[in-house]
Amino acid sequence: MAKTRVGIINVTGYAGIELARLLCRHPEVELTSVTGRSNAGKPLAEVFPHFAGIDLTITPHLEAVDFIFSALPHKESAQEIIPMLEGEAKVVDISADFRLKEAENYPRWYDFTHPAPRLLEEAVYGLPELHRDMIVTEKLVANPGCYPTGAILAIAPAIKAGLVAPDIIFDSKSGISGAGRTLKLNTHYSEANEDTSAYALEGHRHLPEITQEIEALAKKQTFAITFVPHLVPMTRGILTTAYASLVPGKVAGGRTGEDELVKYFEDFYQDEPFVRVVKSPPHTKHTLGSNYCHIFPTIDRRTGRLVVISCIDNLVKGAAGQAIQNMNIMLGLPETTGLESLAVYP
Repeated sequence: MAKTRVGIINVTGYAGIELARLLCRHPEVELTSVTGRSNAGKPLAEVFPHFAGIDLTITPHLEAVDFIFSALPHKESAQEIIPMLEGEAKVVDISADFRLKEAENYPRWYDFTHPAPRLLEEAVYGLPELHRDMIVTEKLVANPGCYPTGAILAIAPAIKAGLVAPDIIFDSKSGISGAGRTLKLNTHYSEANEDTSAYALEGHRHLPEITQEIEALAKKQTFAITFVPHLVPMTRGILTTAYASLVPGKVAGGRTGEDELVKYFEDFYQDEPFVRVVKSPPHTKHTLGSNYCHIFPTIDRRTGRLVVISCIDNLVKGAAGQAIQNMNIMLGLPETTGLESLAVYP
């Protein structure tokens, strides 16, 4: 039986090249076409020497494929994808262009007017742990952002069980690869090394995505969400700590309450192949290079406040790996196919 032909639009960004790395070893699909404007005409292995032995040439336009990943920046991705949706190929978009359901959010958070608002309702938000049943049947899936993946997975069981008050704080720390390959002053080695900084305190563009999914899970209850991202001097990884006040009477006090909380999380994720509720606070190295999300829920006994720590690789579960997880679901393949590698350590 012929393998599904897969293409990547914009292979030369960090998410695109991570997609290529994972797809080249996927047993059920064949990566047949990759695009990149500035490197069109060059062998992939010439631009990225770690692909030595892989016979693929970067082209300016996508060739005939059955499945498409778009790794273009926001705004550009929608413009490229919309005409392609008229064909038979299914699409996973790694940009933010189809994540938000309300078109009016795009001028505010992404500085452009969405060219196809009707597609925002049709596209499925591609967090399998929440929307697997819809992902199965859809043609266009919006891959979640890296920060929202860690944040939403950290708090979803507590939201679903009605354990927390509607005021949540997310503190997230990300490696520099999350800023992409385009050179910026704050990601130069001498600027970022031995330095940690908070940014986007006026509101990060991933905030409406986090809010949208949390409020949908809570049946449209309104939440006040504070999200503060930080840049830390490492290549990969996102460590998120979520804080929320517990609703009185929902869990017991002391160790009994902590055990009850862990049980809520374990039950919520018991059938999820890439989420692990762990016994101690996770480190970013625990998920490095893997599609896993590690989650550690606990209660601050002094304040009665919920504290949940989650950890992902921003380029895998936060981007390319989750995109392939979505592809597997859309193609009717076992969800874990090509994604079961453990973390790289040290």
